[in-house]
Amino acid sequence: MAEGRKRMGRIVVLALACALASAPALAGTGSTIEQAGVDVAIALPVVAGTISVLKDDWNGVGELVLDTGATVGTALALKHLIHEERPDGSNDQSFPSDTAALAFAPAQYLWDRYGWEYGLPAYAAAGFVGYSRVESKQHHWWDVATSAGIAFGYSKWITTRYHPSRDFETSLSATPNSAYLTMSYRF
Repeated sequence: MAEGRKRMGRIVVLALACALASAPALAGTGSTIEQAGVDVAIALPVVAGTISVLKDDWNGVGELVLDTGATVGTALALKHLIHEERPDGSNDQSFPSDTAALAFAPAQYLWDRYGWEYGLPAYAAAGFVGYSRVESKQHHWWDVATSAGIAFGYSKWITTRYHPSRDFETSLSATPNSAYLTMSYRF
């Protein structure tokens, strides 16, 4: 069980590291830091959902969908109710950042559902998204902070701590020439 948890932790760190590593690469190929932040924001709920599916945690998938939907929906509603001009002057829908909401919702979900081992790398990626929104002059820092606060509140209300089933366990191992699927049930 401990080995499986370590393996899952490595997968999470690797997936989030790839998302973060791709951001500067995207910015260097003619794209902007703004687009890199959007890409990471889109990747975060996908990574969080993948983690839940790999853990066979379907209740967690439901909580992630509800948490992210509520967070982004609230940010979009507030954006249309509160008219604050963007730092670049392009329009008056700066507050709050819906892109940051999309990033911080799965980050907080991962922290609350699976612990800091999952949440810390996700928060690093969400922090990059927040930085990209401010750096590209699409939002003020308080727009991003508000989105993070909305995500925090909804996650604390919706997300429950994950408790794996102790009766049924599965594991999958691969070698260069074969693969092994192990299933066990404790009576």
